[in-house]
Amino acid sequence: MASFLSQRVTRIGLAVSLIALATLVIRIPNPATQGYINLGDAMLFIVALIFGWRVAGVAGALGSALADVLGGFLIWAPWTLLIKGCEGVIVGFIAGLGNSLSPSANLVVPLLAVLVGGIWMVSGYYLAGTIMFGPVAALTQIPGDLIQALVAGGVALPLSKIIKNILEKGDHGLHTH
Repeated sequence: MASFLSQRVTRIGLAVSLIALATLVIRIPNPATQGYINLGDAMLFIVALIFGWRVAGVAGALGSALADVLGGFLIWAPWTLLIKGCEGVIVGFIAGLGNSLSPSANLVVPLLAVLVGGIWMVSGYYLAGTIMFGPVAALTQIPGDLIQALVAGGVALPLSKIIKNILEKGDHGLHTH
């Protein structure tokens, strides 16, 4: 039991760090909303597809909000905590459902998971932007958020499959969902 708990805490800590780093590496600012486009969703999707909703929910919330704080986007941190935490839960939960279905679902379900997660992220940031800056300013972030979600899915889907296969073959204690 203690070993399982320490593995989960280690995974979460590593995932928080990787998500924060991926978010901070490339940032394209949106002056209208004081936000930015980043690669954090790609890492969040990878974590969710490999380790499931529990790890992805916590790591997505903490890693992404930490990146906002460290990157000077403090006004977004509370929103990011909620939006990215839910995004991790959504993607990881849907992906986990696919594990219990037929092998052919293993191709469709991860795609559906990142699609729903991406829609949640775009919608969540639009709502947050509307509350903070008004609907016109919030509209300016939708194209960037859509691109961010599409790029993230394009990166995460093949990489998560490769990484998951490596972890399973190496028997590194990959007990995900």
